[in-house]
Amino acid sequence: MKYLSVFFIVTILIFASQNLFAQNLNAGDGIRISFLDINDLITGDYYIQPNGLVNLPIIGAIDTKNKDFNRLKLEIESRYDSLYKDPHLSVNALFRINILGEVRNPGFYYVSDYEKFAAILAFAGGTNENADLDNITLIRNNQQIDIDINKIIKVGSTANEFGLQSGDQVFVPRDWWVSNSSWITIVASAVALIVTSYAIFFQH
Repeated sequence: MKYLSVFFIVTILIFASQNLFAQNLNAGDGIRISFLDINDLITGDYYIQPNGLVNLPIIGAIDTKNKDFNRLKLEIESRYDSLYKDPHLSVNALFRINILGEVRNPGFYYVSDYEKFAAILAFAGGTNENADLDNITLIRNNQQIDIDINKIIKVGSTANEFGLQSGDQVFVPRDWWVSNSSWITIVASAVALIVTSYAIFFQH
């Protein structure tokens, strides 16, 4: 019974790890196809149309509706496998995300599922000198999702591994000290004035 329970738990963990990021792509997202040993003009980025179709070279239109990316990837690989003998093929998701806040070029960017977080920020020109790197958040469906950026960067997690999804917003907040620098200066000046006045008064 003990071994059966262990087997059951391991099976659940394996299933969960395989499906944790099995998400759908949306219209406007893309698929990156890379062939290493095929001369045909197939390698490139292809984007999903409003009707849910993505048109790929040679194999034609693929319907992405109601298919998570894992299933979609297998379908694409299977179709190309039927045309080429043992092709060295990679298929990656391209998520359309919005990078906001204290970055040099905020806006919408396409991020592949294997991109690391530092590279994602680099798409937007990197952070500026006012950025609070310790409190970067993901915003999904108007809800804030806290992420441990230091751990993500240290481990080298990819977008797929830390759970980036289509439509996410990466928000880089302004450092608190920068945002309140004028107020802090006023308070510090007031305190200095009080201390100086106090010292002058008691010297006499």
